[in-house]
Amino acid sequence: MDYLIVKALHLVMVVSWFAGLFYLPRIFVNLAMVPADSSAERDRLLLMASKLYRFMTPIGYLAIALGLWLWFGFGISGGWLHAKTTLVAGLLAYNFYCRKLLNDFQAGRKQRSHVWFRWFNEIPVIVLLVVTLLVILKPF
Repeated sequence: MDYLIVKALHLVMVVSWFAGLFYLPRIFVNLAMVPADSSAERDRLLLMASKLYRFMTPIGYLAIALGLWLWFGFGISGGWLHAKTTLVAGLLAYNFYCRKLLNDFQAGRKQRSHVWFRWFNEIPVIVLLVVTLLVILKPF
């Protein structure tokens, strides 16, 4: 497959994955704020979160697979790529931690405040900023 096609597909998958990484923790913020007597609201948010997680996770795998294809298939190199790969591994761990948090909400274990989830929601924003700078500037 042509380099530019793989690169375009990689970008689409990355954007789609990040949409989920941005929105799922926002649902967690709302779940953390649901009153104990509001089971309909809680159930609706849990359904949204579950569907979003099931949608975004395979897209994240595709983004990573296409990124690896670009790296190994087309010989992209540089120290910046190792830094980017480390950050992507962190995002994958973040994605899996979101599953753990979702499981906790589904089991009725609310262990964090909505304020904590608001801060947690900023992690992918910071990673996206750093990764974008690494890819565009290729500083090393």
